Amino acid sequence: MTEPVLIDSGVLIEILRGKDTDILQRWTHLGRSNVLVAYSPITSAEIWRGARTPEAAAITMVFAALTCIPIDAAIGKRAGEYLARFHGSHAMELGDALIAATASVQSLRLWTRNRKHFPMRDVHHFQ
Repeated sequence: MTEPVLIDSGVLIEILRGKDTDILQRWTHLGRSNVLVAYSPITSAEIWRGARTPEAAAITMVFAALTCIPIDAAIGKRAGEYLARFHGSHAMELGDALIAATASVQSLRLWTRNRKHFPMRDVHHFQ
């Protein structure tokens, strides 16, 4: 069994576009498994920010298949630590720090297309 997965907005965008066969195959595999697939409220905000009206039903359906992991005090603290360490060297922004902290605190594998945005060693990536 695979460890639980936290899905980033870049991957969700590709799932919604339906063109990247590698991502779609991995998405289908996860859907057929009993692996928890989760998202951050940050990811939700990023997706809805760019949504067009015709896409709303598909976006709603994708989010309904996932579990939202709320941001709590432990995640906020870890995100602050990441920002202190990586903002200057990696131009880390708050959204990525919160997503990384969610993955770390909740022991979730992060599925992202932008691994360079997540240089911290305690964040493990979904393969």
